[in-house]
Amino acid sequence: MIKHVRIYTDGGARGNPGPAGSGAVIKFLHEDGTEGEILAALHAYVGETTNNQAEYQAIVMGLTRAKELEVEHVELYMDSELAAKQLKGEYRVKNPELAKRFLEVRNLMCAFKHVRIQHIPRERNKEADALVNAAIDEHLRLS
Repeated sequence: MIKHVRIYTDGGARGNPGPAGSGAVIKFLHEDGTEGEILAALHAYVGETTNNQAEYQAIVMGLTRAKELEVEHVELYMDSELAAKQLKGEYRVKNPELAKRFLEVRNLMCAFKHVRIQHIPRERNKEADALVNAAIDEHLRLS
């Protein structure tokens, strides 16, 4: 069992909507708060959709893998201010399709003792962003 992880998530679409990808990087978190090894680097092409849908897909992907790893505490870092504020309850989820993903994320969050949600600047989310682009590029190259 792993006690603490930090999950960086990102989603993006080329065009909005357009070909979209999601990425998540899960890092071991030491007790002093420093990041350790990468436990998982996940990416997926998620079809023709919006940035926000791809962002939520990334969060689902990261939390699902953390649940499989039997993590207790999660720090969820994302550069989507919208998703962060919706998940913290500061913004309402108005879009019906996003509401489905929102509920999926909230249900996954119940698997952990504690989840902290943090909005971060894009510059601090480069690894997850690179995975998003890799997912889209792989799909376009194979199409």
